[in-house]
Amino acid sequence: MILSGSEIKERIGSDISITPFQEDCLNPNSYNLTLHNELLVYEEVVLDAKQPNRFRRIVIPEEGIILSPGQIYLGRTMEYTETRNLVPMIEGRSSVARLGLFVHCASGFGDVGFCGHWTIEMFAVQPVRIYAGLRICQIFFHEITGDIREYCSEKYQHNHDVQPSLLYREHGFVREYEQLELNFGSLAASCTETSSTSVTSSDSLNKAAITV
Repeated sequence: MILSGSEIKERIGSDISITPFQEDCLNPNSYNLTLHNELLVYEEVVLDAKQPNRFRRIVIPEEGIILSPGQIYLGRTMEYTETRNLVPMIEGRSSVARLGLFVHCASGFGDVGFCGHWTIEMFAVQPVRIYAGLRICQIFFHEITGDIREYCSEKYQHNHDVQPSLLYREHGFVREYEQLELNFGSLAASCTETSSTSVTSSDSLNKAAITV
């Protein structure tokens, strides 16, 4: 059974916490969540499910940002939510979908006891401009029967940030969640060394040609 908007409001402060809470975000059977001003994009040509993937952060300016097709964008909700005795779920909004923007289309199923900001995945069919503070998705709540074991994963519980995939932790990779950086100093030295080697080889070939 899905909670109505009035029941969501009734349970705020007990089974449900939404911070900040705005009554005008209530729908007949859901609550609209808004987009934070920071996005995360991967910097890998091929993403690896068993390894951490490099990423960079983008701050959405006041005039908005244009999302390009063929790129996954990770954002997060401005709201911090906590849910007890209910199953929270995230869905996109039809008004957003009609702009060709898919939001949280593959991982909207939440867990009883989840506490944190929701990381949302966005994929654009065509270029679309979005803004911080946009009501980007909606949360709704299912009642649950049976014994309850609350969500307690170390991957995403109590998060306060946009989070990339931590799937690699399930495969024994224990690197901490952090931005992976290229060592440009070593890279430059390697390029210089390669260039020097190429020049030396070229000189040797020229001398050999003159001798012949």
